Amino acid sequence: MKKILFAALPVAAIAMLTLKPINDPLPLGSAIPSPEVKMKDVSGKEVSLNDAKTNKGLLVMFSCNTCPYVIKNQERTNEVCKHAQDNGIGVAILNSNEAKRDDDDSYNDMIAYAKDQGYNWYYLVDNNSALADAFGANKTPECFLFNAEGKLVYHGAIDDNPSDAGAVSRKHLIQAITEMLGGKDISVKESRSVGCTIKRLK
Repeated sequence: MKKILFAALPVAAIAMLTLKPINDPLPLGSAIPSPEVKMKDVSGKEVSLNDAKTNKGLLVMFSCNTCPYVIKNQERTNEVCKHAQDNGIGVAILNSNEAKRDDDDSYNDMIAYAKDQGYNWYYLVDNNSALADAFGANKTPECFLFNAEGKLVYHGAIDDNPSDAGAVSRKHLIQAITEMLGGKDISVKESRSVGCTIKRLK
């Protein structure tokens, strides 16, 4: 029995080494990671975060087609993305579920989902979860708001109750956008993202 256990140890160690590590979340004040990397948008265009950013800022949201929390939050996603756009802020939603590209998070399914949801902003394929790794993003949905200088001013959830839209008492992201554009300090800079884990390839 002992011989079997010892023989299994190297295999287990190798398996652990092959798991893709998840970076720590991007610290507040950080610049936009990998801003020049081109990603395929549902329109067919190749778009970078630099392309998406405006002179007022950028909202980056990690999302997908399939997570129950994304589906539950979809109306709120549309609300906050429209709010950002109406206030001159660029919007990019990234689908980093690389392990599900042959399933319901394929590019064609992204096109259909964006059309069904009425997306009027970029919905981009994050190949091999590269941007999710650079941001240290791990959930869907998970939000990163950058100011006019491209510095991170808010990271976290859309609001304070991802599980129940009827019980929301504070819209963190909309409030952060309002404070940022008003030149005020962001009163809640970070919150906990609740949702499905990003499906990375091992």
